[in-house]
Amino acid sequence: MPLSTSDRSLVEPVFRRLNVLRPLSAEARASLEYAMVEGLQRAGPSEDVISEGDPVDSVRVVLSGWLCRYKTLEDGRRQIVNFIFPGETCDAHAFLLRVMDHSIATMTPAVYAEIKRARFETLVAGNPTLSEAFWCETLVNTAIQREWVINLGRRVAVERVAHLFCEIFERLRPVDMVDGNSCVMPITQMDLADATGLSVVHLNRTLQELRATGLIVLRERTLTIPDLEALQDAALYSSSYLQLYRRG
Repeated sequence: MPLSTSDRSLVEPVFRRLNVLRPLSAEARASLEYAMVEGLQRAGPSEDVISEGDPVDSVRVVLSGWLCRYKTLEDGRRQIVNFIFPGETCDAHAFLLRVMDHSIATMTPAVYAEIKRARFETLVAGNPTLSEAFWCETLVNTAIQREWVINLGRRVAVERVAHLFCEIFERLRPVDMVDGNSCVMPITQMDLADATGLSVVHLNRTLQELRATGLIVLRERTLTIPDLEALQDAALYSSSYLQLYRRG
């Protein structure tokens, strides 16, 4: 049965992002489209898609909304260890392990596709470009984690928050979620604090400093970066780890 226009629109971010890493064949695209549409799931904000300790038997691909990976200490303190944006997978190869070692939650209403392990393995076995694209994404995610470790361990607060904003902006580009020098910023200061290892009070002071120096404008759930190069300089930021321009 042919896919509807709305179905194609919903899954388009996935192909925009994967094509940056590996050009997909028409056959690979068609196979993945049907698998995603068949497995559509919806979730409200602040819902766990999968929790630490859960068995893993599916691949989840985000179609809309913002999610995060996080760990929680016994006393309730939370550390966000990465964001997951439209077009990205939650766990492309996590099913190779027995259980999840972290949790994944929605930060906004979200739509995602859940592809069972057997179906996913058949997809990638029959489409080498698709297999390579998902492995490339896994490698990029590993690079992002290394950068976040540097962020938490060595960058000061202003550099830390500026770096996160640069990364968000760059990761939203391939899925056409950047409008000029602005992008959506639908998450709370608590989320930003948990992602940067700062208290909410310290995070708020840091945002005020970035605003005062004209590096960012944060208003009505929209982030505007008047001069991206200046913000990158302030963050000691290089986007090479995201592999966004690999094909070029």
